[in-house]
Amino acid sequence: MRIGISQDEPSGPQALVRLRDQLQHAADDGFASAWVSNIFGLDALTALAVAGSQVPGIELGTAVVPTYPRHPAVLAQQALTTATALDGRLTLGIGLSHKIVIEDMYGYSFDRPARHMREYLSILLPLLDGEQVAFDGETMRAGIGLTTPRPARVPVLLAALGPQMLRLAGQRTDGTVLWMTGPATVRDYIVPTIKQAAEAAGRPSPRVVCLLPVCVTDDPDGARARANRVFSIYGLLPSYRAMLDKEGAQEPGDIALTGDENAVAGQIGELAEAGVTDFVAAQFSRGDDAERTRALLKSLLS
Repeated sequence: MRIGISQDEPSGPQALVRLRDQLQHAADDGFASAWVSNIFGLDALTALAVAGSQVPGIELGTAVVPTYPRHPAVLAQQALTTATALDGRLTLGIGLSHKIVIEDMYGYSFDRPARHMREYLSILLPLLDGEQVAFDGETMRAGIGLTTPRPARVPVLLAALGPQMLRLAGQRTDGTVLWMTGPATVRDYIVPTIKQAAEAAGRPSPRVVCLLPVCVTDDPDGARARANRVFSIYGLLPSYRAMLDKEGAQEPGDIALTGDENAVAGQIGELAEAGVTDFVAAQFSRGDDAERTRALLKSLLS
């Protein structure tokens, strides 16, 4: 199992400089990958093109870019441009986002999300592979080709939690990127569903990239309470709430990886046994706990 790290979302006029420094730190520490979210701050692909181009030797991914606000041809063009800036080290994580974001904030309809994503991929994937697209679906249309450079194939991961999305991820993409999904749910639901879909479609075994909060500490109860505060919104969003319920978790802190070094190492090991191919640590601790967490993660890289 490869180990990566998610990056804090920097802000302010020096945000891109701070992101570059974070990515360099991750590369220097030997992490296999570094992942950037795309919420309300920096645009993830633009930020990676600028900051990541200055940091060689590490896979850089988005976790994740929402699809509804961008036509798939626009996203393909931007992703290929970013991949060119990164010498082919980009992994494109995409997802539906949530109804509260897409409808209430952006003003788009969130109807028929599975159909939307199926048709979205029918345009995005061929364009990323350098093909011309002529597609006329129920939710998406395109008649276009791109001349954007293609330094390497851009892998696509689909944020998939429901069964339809997991099957689509296995059938059409390189795998899935998860958040707020505990080890039992990964083992008993996520991995079997996506692997079966990939096998039936004759595709390679999919990547399962699992992001979870992690904190090495002598106060696991306090760490879980902090995780509940920091990640409280995710206990309210329906798709993540469903994953917490599958795990038997009441709040986000219940699936945070917490405890001393041996305890957290064991919990990370459980993810590998569950079928996770890439564990991505979302650090939320401060002070000595943050240093201990980073040290443990570095010790596991070898």
